[in-house]
Amino acid sequence: MDEPQRARRPGGRSARVRAAVHQAVTELVGERGYSGFTVGEIAARAGVADTSIYRRWGNLENLLADVTNARLTARSPMPDTGSLSGDLHTYAANVAREITGPDGPAVLRLTIALSDMDEQGLRARDDFLAERSRQLQSMLDRAAERGEDPPDALDVLDHVMAPMYIRVLLGIGALTPDYIDGLVDRLLS
Repeated sequence: MDEPQRARRPGGRSARVRAAVHQAVTELVGERGYSGFTVGEIAARAGVADTSIYRRWGNLENLLADVTNARLTARSPMPDTGSLSGDLHTYAANVAREITGPDGPAVLRLTIALSDMDEQGLRARDDFLAERSRQLQSMLDRAAERGEDPPDALDVLDHVMAPMYIRVLLGIGALTPDYIDGLVDRLLS
């Protein structure tokens, strides 16, 4: 006789472990930078066994990519306001709020750290970038379906996201609503 499958509970232990590990990574990056900690230190801070981290993520690079993607996706989702201008203004404001928040610079440093890794790290970075590009492209595709003329995803990155990231990473100038709106308006003009 077959035994019944155990149902996974959303929000159960697995979700708590993931949240604790993600928070530990973000805190450690904020305190020490990317290279200043180990999987063992993450596990200790999160209150889990390091084997749990390896079993779930396989390596540090995959964990970092997951943390970065989860943070950006959860806190800067793709808006659907009904217009390209509204979507891009809302998206840019959400990203600005996230990257200037308490953990924002740490998440940006994680993203950069993924670019400086070995082959596994580069695969993790590429997976992260592909997912974020897919999300951004879905917003731009919606605009095209409405008959609007959206820019390329790379143009959004070059003209809206990159200037904000640079300001935060280098600490030059605030991301004011007027500045953010100006970036989007120049892209759309």
